[in-house]
Amino acid sequence: MKDELVIDIETKNTFADVGGKENLRDLDVSFVGVYSYTQDRLLSFRDHQLKELEEVLKNARRIVGFSVNRFDIPVLEKYFEFNLKAVPVLDLLDEVELATGHRISLDLLAKANIGAGKTNHSLDAITFYAAGDWESLEKYCLNDVTITRDLYELAKKQGYLMIPERNSSGALAQVHLDPSRLFFEDENSLF
Repeated sequence: MKDELVIDIETKNTFADVGGKENLRDLDVSFVGVYSYTQDRLLSFRDHQLKELEEVLKNARRIVGFSVNRFDIPVLEKYFEFNLKAVPVLDLLDEVELATGHRISLDLLAKANIGAGKTNHSLDAITFYAAGDWESLEKYCLNDVTITRDLYELAKKQGYLMIPERNSSGALAQVHLDPSRLFFEDENSLF
């Protein structure tokens, strides 16, 4: 049975190190966190374990993530011998942008919907890697995976996510997400 995976990656370097966002494919992966629905557990892959990750991704029926189309997948592609873009993707950031016309951070989205946010800033992951602090790097990345999974599950359950209004009033707007994009045809949808 093909697996549905929630993924998040961390890198060894920054956009500044590679000459800007247009060179994001030049970033190097330090760590990848994955939640496997088939195994019902979190998986960890350090930079030297990317071939093992490739085998997991080859068996994916779908990849779920936050900004995976703009970041994670383009950065990961160079490490694999198969076409990662051939795997169907549900990018929660893309879904929010499609519904609202603007983007939002994972931290704000999580705080508005599940009451918990990110544990660190993404640049901290680079510091953890440089210091050889694999424990902190893993904890940070897997927290992002867990948050993304929980947001995905919530969106599937209720059909919407709460999005903070852009005017900083603190108000939340209910944004309905397209159920045909959240579910596979073989899943039981509540919609």
